[in-house]
Amino acid sequence: MKKLSLMASLIAMVACSHNPHKAERIDSEVKKSQAVQDEEVGMKSGNMVVQKKVSASEELKRVQFEVYELEDRVYGNRKYGSKGLYGALKECRSRLSSKELGGDGKLMWTEPESRVTSSEQELKLGLDEKDQLVGVTEEYLKDRLSRFKGYKQVLEKRQTEYEDKLEVCDAAIRAKTGASKASTEENE
Repeated sequence: MKKLSLMASLIAMVACSHNPHKAERIDSEVKKSQAVQDEEVGMKSGNMVVQKKVSASEELKRVQFEVYELEDRVYGNRKYGSKGLYGALKECRSRLSSKELGGDGKLMWTEPESRVTSSEQELKLGLDEKDQLVGVTEEYLKDRLSRFKGYKQVLEKRQTEYEDKLEVCDAAIRAKTGASKASTEENE
């Protein structure tokens, strides 16, 4: 019994001591390989595999680009004056509450604009090894990739929510404009 608990403790210590931020060796050699676009098909350890190998910096760039693009689609881009789904929904609800459509003219807006990428790290300012004034941020690569994948999940969920809310708002406007057209025709 003592041997089992000692063995379990040893396994737990070894598992806990693994540093997820250390670069580990990855066997990426594929034998009898054939290229298929940006992937390889071949043999590895006697098994038929499809392998995609990308540069870590390119993967980080791709994920960050997807997140920034998605955030612009959801919240708009102030620099280029686009309003995104968030702005379109706000505009739609403003129109829906307008007096011309039978509202009181007051916009009831409760949706907070909470961008996910605006919480970037602060720069540490100082002199580098060449005595140049620089600003530096640093984080582990796996942490940054995980953070941006989390941002992507949040933004995809918000995109779906805003698309649904915008669809409901547009339908309500169509119903009101159809109803106001019908009442205008009745009065004529």
